[in-house]
Amino acid sequence: MNLMLLFIRWNISPEIFRIDGFALRYYSLAFMLAFLASYRIMAYMLDSEGKSRMILDRLLIYVVAGTIIGARLGHCLFYEFGYYRHHLLEIVLPFRWGSTGIEWTGYQGLASHGGAIGILVATGWFAHRYKLSWIWLLDRLAVVVPLAGGLVRIGNFFNAEIVGLPSQLPWAVIFERVDDIPRHPAQLYEAACYFIIFALLIFLYKKNKAARKPGYLFGLLLILVFSTRFLIEFVKENQEAFENGHLLNMGQLLSLPLIAAGFYFLCFYNRQHDKK
Repeated sequence: MNLMLLFIRWNISPEIFRIDGFALRYYSLAFMLAFLASYRIMAYMLDSEGKSRMILDRLLIYVVAGTIIGARLGHCLFYEFGYYRHHLLEIVLPFRWGSTGIEWTGYQGLASHGGAIGILVATGWFAHRYKLSWIWLLDRLAVVVPLAGGLVRIGNFFNAEIVGLPSQLPWAVIFERVDDIPRHPAQLYEAACYFIIFALLIFLYKKNKAARKPGYLFGLLLILVFSTRFLIEFVKENQEAFENGHLLNMGQLLSLPLIAAGFYFLCFYNRQHDKK
């Protein structure tokens, strides 16, 4: 019996459709759904607290810009700095100049850690400009971030990127656009964990008054999401060659300070502010 028949073979095109030079990809659709779903849930939370939706309409622009800019810079600086330091324009331009002229590339390379930093910077600026509590804002965003992250990881699955290590488990996936080796569907592991975290956080937001303490939901988000990321990295292929042979890869190293920050907000933030 051919054991390869037991595994899932994945060769779906990452493009939903193409019209001339424009193509709509599943990854782009996942990104749009992430922002749409997050907007709707945030609107529900603001309505339940008697807050104006005008906050959300303005915040959306900041968060979208912070996510994309941060994720792009994070990838270029953390993962491929050796290349982009000699091609600075390609960091911001969705095309490159090749031997045959201009080659459309899109933004191939977005790092979730960079996106997290971008959101922190964008929301901090927004809170300062509109005289809002930054921690209050982060606690509300914390509820929707794992939902958005799960949808983006499904987009990664359709792109056959961020693949897992070889595996003989019955649910292993052969990403035919990558190779003919059955692998852990690490993107789906991560997406499933993020959806569970989302369900937990929205439950706590709705049912647990203690979870409304400033910094609680944000701290819990950092601990759960980046601990998940840290652990699942053990069944992922390294994204760049320089990570090979190291005890921890770049994704794990970047997760550690965010986990530590989560414990600070969860355990110590309110104690310090209660003493003031």
